[in-house]
Amino acid sequence: MTEKNKNTIQCRSRLRILSGDLIALGPGKVDLLESIGREGSISQAARERHLSYRRAWNMVDTMNRCFKEPLVISVTGGKGGGGAELTPTGKRVIKLYREMENNANVAIQTEWKALKKLLSLENLRG
Repeated sequence: MTEKNKNTIQCRSRLRILSGDLIALGPGKVDLLESIGREGSISQAARERHLSYRRAWNMVDTMNRCFKEPLVISVTGGKGGGGAELTPTGKRVIKLYREMENNANVAIQTEWKALKKLLSLENLRG
């Protein structure tokens, strides 16, 4: 957390999309998808997100099983071996999720302003 953020009060929505007992999508999974899109690799994305490869792979597997089409596919070959890439559905899922987050944050502003006035600032001083 940056020094600036340590001295502020924030409200962040954390949306989760459930498919039965599985979390099909949530903030950590969307962050991972974005990292895979940047890195072209589940293992590199896992390192970037400070996750074990196994945890990242399980998250991708869960997402791929929960959606009609896979969000991440394996890419074979190349000088460095294989990799992973987002499918068009994976890219669309990221965009839609981030739009939902933004819309949720806009929708709660009135209540957030009222709630923020009730919060103590004691924990921010230090």
